[in-house]
Amino acid sequence: MIAGVTGRLDLTGVGATDAPLALADAHRARSVGERVRITLLPPEDAATSWVDDQVHGGGFDLVSAAHGPPGAPVEAIAVRARTVPDYVAADLRVLLCGLNPSLYAADAGVGFARPGNRFWPAMLAAGVAKVDRDPRALLVHEHIGMTDLVKRATPRADAVSPEEYRAGVARLARRAAWLQPGAVCIIGFDGWRRVVDRRAVAGWQPGTLGHRPVYLMPNPSGLNAHTALPGFVAHLRAVVEPPPVT
Repeated sequence: MIAGVTGRLDLTGVGATDAPLALADAHRARSVGERVRITLLPPEDAATSWVDDQVHGGGFDLVSAAHGPPGAPVEAIAVRARTVPDYVAADLRVLLCGLNPSLYAADAGVGFARPGNRFWPAMLAAGVAKVDRDPRALLVHEHIGMTDLVKRATPRADAVSPEEYRAGVARLARRAAWLQPGAVCIIGFDGWRRVVDRRAVAGWQPGTLGHRPVYLMPNPSGLNAHTALPGFVAHLRAVVEPPPVT
């Protein structure tokens, strides 16, 4: 056992697109700061960033990774971070992407978990989710994934730097190109406007991300007084419909 490592997670027998959910389950089972040895089997055509994307998206901070030849298992040492893991897989109807987790959400293990946030009430009212505050059920039963532009949890979204958003958009593009969801929905204007299109408005965007259509909607935080619950419901219903053909 490597010094300081408290557990091992062997994902070599798990399909590549099933690895993110296994990592999310491992994240929920561990405490912040725990060191884990994670063994992953990247696809043969995977980029060098693939392992980092899986570990980071799974809610862990990568300490080290021992890469072998293409197609060989990779052993990584990672630390369970104070964040919310990605709940993603292949064949998603839509991939929902928040700006970054709040500290409250990170400790709850659920994005948009704070009382007063309109996300989950809107998801239920729109019929997009059947179970409240359960991203795993949303993924498994509704084929809707959840991630964030930036995994670092902060008290407020405005604590995130443009550099973090820029790296997050690049990671999201790789995620979308790999998993090919029906669409990507960015929840909150700030990150998108700061690094992609400063004049962007809500609705379907002119460009794509990872060759997938992008929808932009307002932040459902209780601090956003410009949009009421029916507005969020309408946006969520729109994003689960097929995007317009251009």
